[in-house]
Amino acid sequence: MAQVVLENIYKSFPLRQGEQEKAANSFAESVSPEAPGSRYNSVLRRINLTVEDGEFMVLVGPSGCGKSTLLRSIAGLEVLTAGHIWVGDRLLNDLPPKDRNIAMVFQNYALYPHLTVYDNLAFGLRRSEREKEEGSSATSTVRDLRDTSTSLSTSVTDRRKKEQGKREKEAAIKKELEETREKGEETEKEEGSTDKAEKIRNQVKEVINYLASNTLNNERIYALGEDFLVGATRKLPRGLRYLSEREKAVGERVLKVAELLQIESLLNRLPKQLSGGQKQRVALGRAMARNPEVFLMDEPLSNLDAKLRAETRSQIVQLQRQLGTTTIYVTHDQTEAMTMGDRIAIMNAGQIQQVAQPLELYNKPANLFVAEFIGSPPMNFLPVQFTAPLLISHPQFRFTLPDIWAKNLQQYDGRGLILGIRPEHLSIHPPATKNLSVQVEIVEALGHETYLRVCLTDAPAVRMQVRVPPERSIRVGEELWLAIAQDKIHLFDPDTELAIFPR
Repeated sequence: MAQVVLENIYKSFPLRQGEQEKAANSFAESVSPEAPGSRYNSVLRRINLTVEDGEFMVLVGPSGCGKSTLLRSIAGLEVLTAGHIWVGDRLLNDLPPKDRNIAMVFQNYALYPHLTVYDNLAFGLRRSEREKEEGSSATSTVRDLRDTSTSLSTSVTDRRKKEQGKREKEAAIKKELEETREKGEETEKEEGSTDKAEKIRNQVKEVINYLASNTLNNERIYALGEDFLVGATRKLPRGLRYLSEREKAVGERVLKVAELLQIESLLNRLPKQLSGGQKQRVALGRAMARNPEVFLMDEPLSNLDAKLRAETRSQIVQLQRQLGTTTIYVTHDQTEAMTMGDRIAIMNAGQIQQVAQPLELYNKPANLFVAEFIGSPPMNFLPVQFTAPLLISHPQFRFTLPDIWAKNLQQYDGRGLILGIRPEHLSIHPPATKNLSVQVEIVEALGHETYLRVCLTDAPAVRMQVRVPPERSIRVGEELWLAIAQDKIHLFDPDTELAIFPR
C-alpha cells in the first residue's frame, strides 16, 4: 500500500493534419512547460493531486475531460508529456507497466475468453511468480560470476563453445519433452485411460528428474520441466494433475480471492458462461489476486444495469475497505462518485476543478462548473443584481441576504452576480415580493418525490427545476409561486465563475 502523488502532469497528443487548435489549447500553450504550439492538443494540464495511503479517490467529470487518460498515464499505458508520478518513494515515469505494481480494471473487463475463471485469476500470478524466479536465478548467476571472475582464465573461444553446447543441449531437451508430451496426448486420445495418463505423468517426471541431474543448469531445466508438466496435466482429473510449489501458492491465492468475491462456484466456467456482474467480479478478482500497491478502475460499472450497478458499487467499496488498498476510480456518474469516494476530484477540460469530500463538494462548490455538475437534478442559476449592504434583486423578486454575506459582498456593490439554488431548496408558497412566479411545463412523478420543470412567468426562456413532495398534486400549465431558501443560496462571480462564500 502506498501514497500516490501526481506532480504537474501534462499530456498532449499531436493534432491531425488540418485540424485547428481549440480555444482551450491556446490557454494550455501559455502554461505548458513545453510550449507545444499549434501542432499539439493538450488533454491534461497542470494536474497536481495526492492520493493518501489506503484512500478511495474518485475522478469524475464529463466525457472527454481527461480522467481516463490520467488513469492510463498512472498505469504506464500513456507516456507523459511532462510531470512526475510517485507511488510511495518510487518514481514511476520510466518504469514499464509490469514493474509498477499497479493493477487496473478496465471498462470492458478484458477477460481471456478461452481460459476458465480460475485461469483468468491465476494468469497474472503465474507470470509474476515466474518472473521473480527468473530474476532471482539471474541475480544468483551474476553473483557467482563476479565471485569467480578473478580465478577464471578461460578464453573467449572456450566460453563461446560452452554457451553453444548449452543452447544445443537445451534445444534437445525441449525437443524430447515435446515428443514425450505429444506421445502422451496421442496415447490418451487412443485409449482414454486414466491409468495410462498416470503412467505418462510418472514417465515425464522421471525424464525431468533425469535431465535435471545431467545438465549444466539444473534449476533452469527443472523449472522448465515443471512448467511443462503443470501445463500437460492441467486438463486431467484433479487427482492426476501435477502441482509445483509455485502452482500450489497460486492456487491458494486464487481460492482466497474467489472466496472473498463469492465466486468459488464459477471457477470452472468460461467467461461466455457468466453474467455481466459475474464478469465484473472476475475482473476485480484478477486485479486483487496480484496484491498490488494501487488499484486503478476505469468506469468498471458502466456496462451493468441500474440494479446490478448499485449492488456491485457497494461490493467494491466493502472490498476496498477490507483490503485497504489505495484506489483511484474513474466515472462520469456523479451518483457513483458521491456514494463511493472518500474524496472526489472534479475534472473538466483536462484540469482539476476541485478536490474535496462528497458533502463539501455539494454544499461548497468552488466554481460554477462544480455547482452545476454535482447534484441531480442540477443547480438552478439566475442572474441577479446586488446592492449594498445586502439586497438581491431580480425583475421578478427581491430579498435581503443574511448578515454573514455583508463583508465578502462589499466589492460587488452595484454589480451583477449569479445566484444558484438547488431544486430541493425551492418550495411552493403564496405570492410575495420575495417569491418568483413560474408556470409548470413538465411533471415527473417518481413515487417518492416529484420533479417539476418550470419557466418564469415573465421570462419563458428561463427554465428551472424544482423538487416537491410526492403528495402535492400539480398539473402541467399550473401557475405557482416559489420561495427561495435564503440560507441555502450560492453566489458566483460572473466574470471568473468562482464561488463567493459568506464570512
